[in-house]
Amino acid sequence: MSGFDDNPFADPTDPSVRQATSTNVRPQDGLENYSPFENQSNMNRTSVQPPPNTVATPSGFTTVPIDTPVQAKPSQVSTDEFQKRQEELERKAQELARREEALRNATIPNVRQNNWPPLPSFIPAQPCFYQDINVEIPVEFQRVVQMVYYMWMVHSGLYFVNFVVSLAMLIQAGAGSQFGLSLLYLCLFSPAAYVCWFRPLYKAFRSDSSVNFMAFFLIFAAQLGASVISAVGLPNLGSCGFVNGLSLIASGGGGNIFVGILVVIVGIGYGAAAFLDFLLLVKVHGIYRSTGASFAKAQQEFSQGVFRNEVVQGAAAGAAQSVIQSQMQNASQPNRY
Repeated sequence: MSGFDDNPFADPTDPSVRQATSTNVRPQDGLENYSPFENQSNMNRTSVQPPPNTVATPSGFTTVPIDTPVQAKPSQVSTDEFQKRQEELERKAQELARREEALRNATIPNVRQNNWPPLPSFIPAQPCFYQDINVEIPVEFQRVVQMVYYMWMVHSGLYFVNFVVSLAMLIQAGAGSQFGLSLLYLCLFSPAAYVCWFRPLYKAFRSDSSVNFMAFFLIFAAQLGASVISAVGLPNLGSCGFVNGLSLIASGGGGNIFVGILVVIVGIGYGAAAFLDFLLLVKVHGIYRSTGASFAKAQQEFSQGVFRNEVVQGAAAGAAQSVIQSQMQNASQPNRY
């Protein structure tokens, strides 16, 4: 009922009416010259700033500032490093292409070309064997085969050094037989070692052949014994060793002592080679026994290989044919008694 208590004859409370009454307007102007919007520009000058956007958080939590992630700058690769990576990638691509080609050739008979020994192009001779450890040998045995191959290189190097020092002995002490035998060892035993004990081991791991394992064990054991004898260095046997070196040192003279020291060093090299031969022999034998191979398996493979040999088959067929012909001839002839 408060609306009915207002005095209709009281002063107006409308702001526009109050402003109109308080404005200095001359009576003669009248209501025609009055505009209630002429002072709106003054009112618009005071702008109300909106409240900042705030997120209400519960009273029990504190505001944790969020760190904006910093964008990592790309690492700058130098030109040399980029070139090295490019060369490494090209080298790996060439190696993969070579292995793929070797595997394709392995599936096709009589396609692989012999690549060992690597001979220069001006030599009319051709390589005798095909050798690629990374392709033909299983991965778990590649390291062992490479070690045996390096051991063959060590023996070949020792034969060459033995030849050079024996030449010095020939010049200093007139050891003609020593020099001649050392030359024979260099020319004969270096290729013979490759053919007689490295190739059997290579084929043994390539095709899991017990016969080749047995051949390697026998011949490599003989190589071990030869290394021990060469380390001893008995006179007139063609190998430098401790005995020949100490005898030269004991004979006196500056030249004899110098050559004797060289001979002793070669003997030490033969002794180290014999020790490494023993370690490799034990290692290969352990691998051979771990694969379940035995001497009986080697005999079985040997007999199967003999029977599959075309030469043996031809000889057996010829012998059987001759026996049958002789029996038929004896049966056709009359018995005299």
